[in-house]
Amino acid sequence: MKVFGSSGTRGVANEALTPEFVLKVAKAAGTVWRADRVAVARDTRATGRMLADAAASGLASVGADVDRLGVVPTPGAQSYAGRESVPVVMITASHNPPQYNGVKLVGADGVELAVEDLERIEQKFLAEQFDGAPWSETGTSREVEGVRRAYVDRLLASVDRETVADADLTVALDPGHGAGSLTSPEFFRKLGCRVVTANSQPDGHFPGRDPEPVPENLGDLGRLVEATDADVGIAHDGDADRAIFYDETGEYVEGDATLAALAAAELDPGDSVVSAVNVSQRLVDVADDCEAYLELTPIGSTNLITRIEELQQQGKPVPVAGEGNGGIFFPEYLLARDGAYTAARFLELLADRPASEVVAPYDGYHNVRINIGHDTDAERDALLEAAEREAEAADAEVTTLDGYRFDYGDAWVLARPSGTEPMVRIYAEAREESRARDLAEEMAAALRDAKAAA
Repeated sequence: MKVFGSSGTRGVANEALTPEFVLKVAKAAGTVWRADRVAVARDTRATGRMLADAAASGLASVGADVDRLGVVPTPGAQSYAGRESVPVVMITASHNPPQYNGVKLVGADGVELAVEDLERIEQKFLAEQFDGAPWSETGTSREVEGVRRAYVDRLLASVDRETVADADLTVALDPGHGAGSLTSPEFFRKLGCRVVTANSQPDGHFPGRDPEPVPENLGDLGRLVEATDADVGIAHDGDADRAIFYDETGEYVEGDATLAALAAAELDPGDSVVSAVNVSQRLVDVADDCEAYLELTPIGSTNLITRIEELQQQGKPVPVAGEGNGGIFFPEYLLARDGAYTAARFLELLADRPASEVVAPYDGYHNVRINIGHDTDAERDALLEAAEREAEAADAEVTTLDGYRFDYGDAWVLARPSGTEPMVRIYAEAREESRARDLAEEMAAALRDAKAAA
């Protein structure tokens, strides 16, 4: 059994992800950490309190006192961890649909656990080898106030407030009913922006849109930008560790274009930038132009963090890292994806030119994504075997770092199993939209045929 995927562990709440499961994860983590105090936080999901209660019980049972942080963005919980030197159990399913929930584990340094640390906890979980505190030494629980306020204060202290304020920007904000609803509106107003919002009421049923900030879920934001003559639109996922943008015309900005623009502003010769195997050619071009090194990992924040830490230990600067889904790291600020901080850094780029011009140099590519769900292990195996057969027959350079990526020179397509949901994801990129769509559809057709025959 594999407990942790590319970004914690997730599943449909009260089905795959039960209170019993979360309690065991917390007991395993507490056993490995041997910490006197551990914090528990959650996003707005309807099952969040139930599962946070289970996590707190598991931690108390192994002797840890529990700081209950309530609803806070994941980067806010990470900021608390680093400030207080306590690990955190974060109850969130990030961008997954409302019925999902999950667990992210954060170390006392504020950083999501590396692969080797998760493996130690997973071993304890599977063997059910948990510490057991006697009744008189079980942990206590306390509610901690002011965590969101402290997070906003740190954000304000970490960005160029004067530049953003002088730009006199109108920001259209869609936090998607998630944890960012309780922090991002205040943050951007204190930055000196005029803020208009959509889907900004915290609601774990996500009535206005699904948590994933992709174009099909963000129609409200595009219309809000147009209706209010905003300079930019900003969207978060459920735990606000991502930021996706719309330009001043109400047009969606590809996350890969945002990452490229931010990287171009950060990188110096000799720097390293870390991304995943689904990296866009946009970032490849920026790294080449800046004479920086591009390091690739399997998809998922845990894998990126592990590689960033390795490079830092080697004395190599990594000023920026991330993926095209809006999850971007600025390790000198915090080794965490932070949607609000990412958005503020993008706002700094708007001081002297509109958003459309900021990303214009990176507009020359088109991206397509297709998801193929599976209900059984046999279907999953059939999908991946079909991708392997396509790789064997392809007239392309094939990379198997994470799934199967086919590079054709003018375009690429990737098929890989999701680390957070029961599906295989297909990504394609090309300079012509028709080329990207054809590559994705051809791969999808081969995989669907294999699934039907499974």
